[in-house]
Amino acid sequence: MTEHFDLVVVGAGPAGEKGAAQAAYFGKKVCLIERAPKPGGAAVNTGTLPANTLRESAALLSGLRRKGLYGVEFHVQPDLSVADFMQRERQVIEGAWHDIEENLARHQITAVQGDARFTSPQAVEVHRHGTAPRSIAGDIFLVAPGSRPWRPASVPFDGTTILDSTDVLTLPTIPARLIVIGGGTIGCTYASIFAALGAKVTVVTTKERLLAQLEHEVGDALRQEMTRRLGIQVHLGVDVTRIDAQGGLGYVTIADGTTLVAECVLHCAGREGATASLGLANAGVATSDRGFILVDEKFRTSTTHIYAAGDVMGHPGRASTSMEQARVAMCHAFGLRYKQEVSSVVPYGVWTIPEVASVGLTEAEARARGIDCEIGRADLAHNTRGRILGESTGFVKLVFNAEDQQLLGATIVGEGACEIIHVPSAVLAHGGTLDYFIQAVFSYPSLTEAFKYAAYDGLQRLQRRIGAAGGLDARD
Repeated sequence: MTEHFDLVVVGAGPAGEKGAAQAAYFGKKVCLIERAPKPGGAAVNTGTLPANTLRESAALLSGLRRKGLYGVEFHVQPDLSVADFMQRERQVIEGAWHDIEENLARHQITAVQGDARFTSPQAVEVHRHGTAPRSIAGDIFLVAPGSRPWRPASVPFDGTTILDSTDVLTLPTIPARLIVIGGGTIGCTYASIFAALGAKVTVVTTKERLLAQLEHEVGDALRQEMTRRLGIQVHLGVDVTRIDAQGGLGYVTIADGTTLVAECVLHCAGREGATASLGLANAGVATSDRGFILVDEKFRTSTTHIYAAGDVMGHPGRASTSMEQARVAMCHAFGLRYKQEVSSVVPYGVWTIPEVASVGLTEAEARARGIDCEIGRADLAHNTRGRILGESTGFVKLVFNAEDQQLLGATIVGEGACEIIHVPSAVLAHGGTLDYFIQAVFSYPSLTEAFKYAAYDGLQRLQRRIGAAGGLDARD
């Protein structure tokens, strides 16, 4: 017997849960299928929340070391496991499970546990060990199974010495040495975490700077902090030619023939869509060569009643955007005018040590678009709260239009960056100018006060530009 629903959702991560709830809120009969015993996807169970729990312990240790409280020394016992630093993980994850399950129950969503596979464009079959297959049909489908670490065939992953970003959270002990391949978000995050926990860390990346997608100064500032504060060695613009595991050690050979050795090698070079077992070909859904689902501006796949949202589409692959994508997709699917597009103002946070965050355009992006822009900058070393926190290389940078002073983007490096980035995000979303920061009253001492001084710095740069050109109408 085939059960029928208005909406069938595959995957109970951030996108799946919020998409299901959005449709149910408007009275649709919804079924949510999840292969794992508990909801939440990688964000709750294997990625974001566990990694952030570990990061908080590491950041605390890093801060205690840096601030040197009255000569007290702090060190990590060498036999401690990753789990020892995640005492709050179970509480946090169980809290998330409770919230999700309560949300599903409140919206009267039917939750089904098992592996879903499309048998046609209109139906999936759900398999669960020890039970008969269950056929479920739907008018609309939302496919949101998330992504997983990409494992190139040339890398001999074994889960103990050669690891991906899921394996690393199950390490039995903190390795004495760790080689991280990749200088992006995941690579830099785990590099700083494990260095703060006492490992000797080396980062190898083919890029010319860390976090290459962000402002140029970000990579330089982060590398300086990772090197000075955490003792990390960073190799930029370097190709890896070979990775081996032998005798409990990992060996990484780089282009000049040098071989690096460590107890663990963490390979962080991208992700792939978790779609291999879904039978998408049976539904006529097209994917990329890495299994990411291809969609249009309304999040429709090549089969128009099947939608996709979240990490399974690839970039940006963030829980925050995944939720909004799913909500918007369901509004389009059912003709609801509640939400028609995802906001173009999306803050981007990286929980490295120190944190990095950005929103809007970088200076380089603004200039590439032909915008006559200017910047304003404030160093956290001159911010009272920054001094209290021990920040020495952090900064706030504002990018704005030189003609009307409209904010174009912002970048922050320093502890608290992922929180305070929402201040310029709000200004940007409402088309605000530097005047907001100039006129606003910020708490003292606070990191947010740096926005005011970055705005003042921007106005001074404009004034110097005008003065040098000899008039108000001058341009670069």
